[in-house]
Amino acid sequence: MTIKYTEDHEWIRVEGDIATVGITVHAQDALGDVVFVDLPEVGKTFAQKDVAGVVESVKAAADVYMPVDGEITEVNESLRDDPSLANSDPLDAGWFFKVRLSNAGQIDKLLDETAYNAFAANA
Repeated sequence: MTIKYTEDHEWIRVEGDIATVGITVHAQDALGDVVFVDLPEVGKTFAQKDVAGVVESVKAAADVYMPVDGEITEVNESLRDDPSLANSDPLDAGWFFKVRLSNAGQIDKLLDETAYNAFAANA
């Protein structure tokens, strides 16, 4: 299992050809209390950096970008019902969607935890 990060503050956990995507602790800290999420449609295909969803908080709204090319295989209905999961457990229960990878090589170009933490400290 590999976890990588984007400069747009998404995390992606890869298991085989399926990856789970969510927002980072840094992102949810910056947003504040999440009150709404707009999740992508299952079966929809996205290119890397496409807007795949939206997260709204009491402070702001932010796009959720697709970290890699792929097709949405599942969305987190629990998050739709309880958006605060993005705050209380952003790296586990607060995941946004799962995607079938179209180009696994894109994973290697994303940030590892050390690089992301250094990037986020200066964001």
